[in-house]
Amino acid sequence: MKILLVHNSYQERGGEDVVFEQERDLLQSAGHEVTQFRRSNDEVENYSGLQLFGRTIWSSETYREFTHLLEAAKPDLVHVHNTFVMISPSLYYACVRKRVAVVQTLHNYRLVCPAATFFRDGQVCEDCLEGGLWNSVRHACYRGSRLATAATASMLAAHRCARTFLDKVDAFVALTQFSRRKFVAGGMPAEKIFVKPNFVSPDPGEREGEGEYALFAGRLSAEKGILTLLAAWRELGGRIPLCVVGDGPARSDLESQLRASCLPGVTFLGRIDRDRVLQVMKRARLLIFPSELYENFPLTIVEAFACGVPVLASRMGTMPEIVKEQHNGLLFEPGNGADLAAKVRQVWNDSAALHRMGKNARGDFLENYTAERNCRLLMDIYDRVVAARRELFREALLPDFVSTTSS
Repeated sequence: MKILLVHNSYQERGGEDVVFEQERDLLQSAGHEVTQFRRSNDEVENYSGLQLFGRTIWSSETYREFTHLLEAAKPDLVHVHNTFVMISPSLYYACVRKRVAVVQTLHNYRLVCPAATFFRDGQVCEDCLEGGLWNSVRHACYRGSRLATAATASMLAAHRCARTFLDKVDAFVALTQFSRRKFVAGGMPAEKIFVKPNFVSPDPGEREGEGEYALFAGRLSAEKGILTLLAAWRELGGRIPLCVVGDGPARSDLESQLRASCLPGVTFLGRIDRDRVLQVMKRARLLIFPSELYENFPLTIVEAFACGVPVLASRMGTMPEIVKEQHNGLLFEPGNGADLAAKVRQVWNDSAALHRMGKNARGDFLENYTAERNCRLLMDIYDRVVAARRELFREALLPDFVSTTSS
């Protein structure tokens, strides 16, 4: 199959970029012909605020460039990962013009929440889902700027009115059933939303031994539950070693609090590359995932499963769908450091339970999150969409054909 992949990178590299690159490599290794169309939000510095406002809604430059690329590459299908900000939804119209099927992965909640996170002022917020997009402008939800939020909300409102997402996209890929339900609640067509999780490749292999420490790996920020994690370790009195991997706005504050509290046993490794993260993960006894927002699909959890490491996660959003209580991990009350500490105490010295949950985690990875399974799921979606598009095109031509042959 000839596939054209589309991705707009953010200024700070994240999980979406990793997934895009993994799926690209997966498709190429499976023998498909892959073409890429990429832009980066590093380019925003070249535009004024007014130019960016307009471009967010419609980029004539993208429309022209993408039309030419479609003519040259002649893909069977276009798979969009992200169009925000530099690409814009104008590319969907180029696809319609050239009668090319479109699939879009819903990596975040942007199409129903301008901030893309359902999170505001330290807690889950569904105001735009329940009361309309302009709530986001009132609260300056995107980057703390009413102007930037207005641009995002205007883009969504304009393309909702034009039915761009309803009519110009053939299928959406949600990463979990939880996120699918949120998009359906936001007015997106249930029949067009397929669920396909992310995957881990290459397989890092199962860990050996019980592990030496608890591990947090992720962005060091309040919404990721890092303050709850610190409160839990104060409760534990530093008796259980904790390794913290990552960086972010809360790091300096955390380190200051640790120095002030003289809490032993906590090691900060900072930002390290993925191969090193996996090495550190394979020496962990369990992964702590204390996020306090609606994660879409936490790749870190599945990486832990691939390593045979059980996960202790907050009972929030999509996490209970992936982390099953007493099967491949445990769940605790979001934002409750005392409950997190109690769960750590409960399991830390229970070697039999940790071994069982680690084996189950590895089994879940092999069953659900390998590259091979992901490729099958992805191709099933592609085949359905391409076949439906061809049938639609055939039906559109049929009246003209019948009229011509009967005259």
